[in-house]
Amino acid sequence: MTDEDSTFDMLAVLGDPVRRRLYRYVAASPEEVGRDAVAEAAGISRSLAAFHLDKLVEAGLLTVSFRRLSGRTGPGAGRPAKLYRRAEGEHAVSLPPRSYEAVGRLLAEVLENAGLDRELQAAARATGAAHPDACTDDMEAVLRARGYEPYREGETLRLRNCPFHALATEFPALICGMNLALIEGLAPEEWSPAMDPCPGGCCVMLSKKKSH
Repeated sequence: MTDEDSTFDMLAVLGDPVRRRLYRYVAASPEEVGRDAVAEAAGISRSLAAFHLDKLVEAGLLTVSFRRLSGRTGPGAGRPAKLYRRAEGEHAVSLPPRSYEAVGRLLAEVLENAGLDRELQAAARATGAAHPDACTDDMEAVLRARGYEPYREGETLRLRNCPFHALATEFPALICGMNLALIEGLAPEEWSPAMDPCPGGCCVMLSKKKSH
């Protein structure tokens, strides 16, 4: 079986609408979630949620860990809960096959070697500001539409997903600088983007300016 066949099989698991709903809920959660929380969010029974969650684990889309949610240890603390989170890695299908990632890597290498960081950031900031939804009040919707998966931490917006993860891993200074500039262009006046990486997420966070 080719890598493409494996990816097709993996993504076929999401053909079931209930399974897609569960995957989206787990993927959007900033922390690991248990079966009870997933079942309640989806409006289905715990046993049905467990069945679909385990199918997603078998397909490599979710991973599992075990932890006592009460925080207690020792005798009488109860069994550890089975918790789910989105698996690492990326899955993409292109028909016919394309190699945009290779082109992106080549362009990033050329820009980095030529020292064109500032020019790239200026272009990214202008692109963000020119986006039709830029500077609207619903910053979370704008970010979500671009693949960032925002979530709240008080008055702070964290971004659980980096849309440029593969390139950011190879060219962190170049791509993270571009990413920050892009979000600066997208952000309305009351939001202040800054570099503050979160584990497994994006390098940028947004905080509300004190004047707002």
